[in-house]
Amino acid sequence: MSDLQQTEHEPLSVLLVDDEENILRSLQRLLMDEDDIEVVTATSGEEGLKLLPGLANLGVIVSDQRMPGMTGALFLEKARTITPDASRIILTGYADVSAAVDAINKGGAWRYLAKPWNDEELVRVIHEALERYRIIMENRRLNALVAKQNQELEEWNTNLKQRVLAQTSEIRKMNEGLAAANSSLKNAFKGVIALFSELINMRDEHCRRHARHVREMAEGVARILQLPNHEQETIATAAMLHDIGELGIPEHILAKAHTDMSSEDFSIFSMHPVRGQAALDSVEQLREIGILIRHHHEHFDGSGFPDGLKGEEIPLGARIIAYADYIDVGMRERYGEWPLSTILDKANQESGRKLDPSLASVFKKVSKFIYFDETKAQQVETGTMAQEMELIPSELRSGQKVSRDIYSGAGHLLLKSGTILDDIAIRFITRCYNGQNPPATGIFVIVGSLTG
Repeated sequence: MSDLQQTEHEPLSVLLVDDEENILRSLQRLLMDEDDIEVVTATSGEEGLKLLPGLANLGVIVSDQRMPGMTGALFLEKARTITPDASRIILTGYADVSAAVDAINKGGAWRYLAKPWNDEELVRVIHEALERYRIIMENRRLNALVAKQNQELEEWNTNLKQRVLAQTSEIRKMNEGLAAANSSLKNAFKGVIALFSELINMRDEHCRRHARHVREMAEGVARILQLPNHEQETIATAAMLHDIGELGIPEHILAKAHTDMSSEDFSIFSMHPVRGQAALDSVEQLREIGILIRHHHEHFDGSGFPDGLKGEEIPLGARIIAYADYIDVGMRERYGEWPLSTILDKANQESGRKLDPSLASVFKKVSKFIYFDETKAQQVETGTMAQEMELIPSELRSGQKVSRDIYSGAGHLLLKSGTILDDIAIRFITRCYNGQNPPATGIFVIVGSLTG
């Protein structure tokens, strides 16, 4: 078993070396009631050296000084090179002080005890030596764990850098005109925001649309609350980038609902707000935005993460983003099943627990304009009109009706408005969206049934 697998509950070995059998038996009797100690004996230094490589978790070596052939001091000196972590104790008579000094200086002896010894003192010293060994092993395990975590963090940072580098050329082209027209600090700042936003959008269509919806809702709420212009802009930007910390997290974790994650998966996932803040922290102008990103998973009752803030300890911008995120996740997961009013009712049920209750009324007003206009909202909620939804290919179902013409990225008509989808049509649309010139938008379909 390796040092890193050592725990305080596993038995440790104690090697006793003495040329007199009666002394060895006496030492064994002292330790026979110790359940967590495995006692091994040797009658000479030479025999002890042969045993050392095969002893697991050797915590203590107790050796007599005066033995024929090899002295205890010489034995400990040689043993030190084989098992350097084991504590070494030398037993010596009062006349052998110089030998004890040699055992300490050359053999690295931790303690020496005079013969005849006191039984209680000897047992106590052996226990102290074993605890010293456990501390050495635990420190080594913790150091290795920290090194491993540092390596994982470094790999994550490297992966993020590689993602940025891989898209540098395309992003540079997108911002070429802006950089050429004006190299001011404000325009450079906007370029950085665009870069981070593009990294999020490139994950998939869900991420692109989710970031847009959360930003639009948060921006609208901040405007209705008449927050200062700078604060409105900060909240809108933080909302757009709130999931940037998910870059680098394995997709199989992100695909799960929070309740379906293992404790290990959730531990990884729950670090994404901190990672998001860290990604922005190197740019001074983005640090205020990073604070809102860090706290967008805090709950109003203090049960969220990463810092367990509660109530007004949570920045207002983070509370707004959390509310917008909750609504859009609900709308995305319940396309075609629940109307917006049901999602808002669910949000109201979370008021005072996950969400800030003071934001309920303003989100009810803003969200209707994000997902569909006010007239359609009233019609949907009263059951007088079906709802138009913008979906991605994986969300399409047979029987849905296409509500707008579908064009490829090159401008070719793929499907006309009014087409009723079947499995063949859905496979055709999926191939087009996975091709070289995918459509610029999602697929607009009618969800629900007309009742009037």
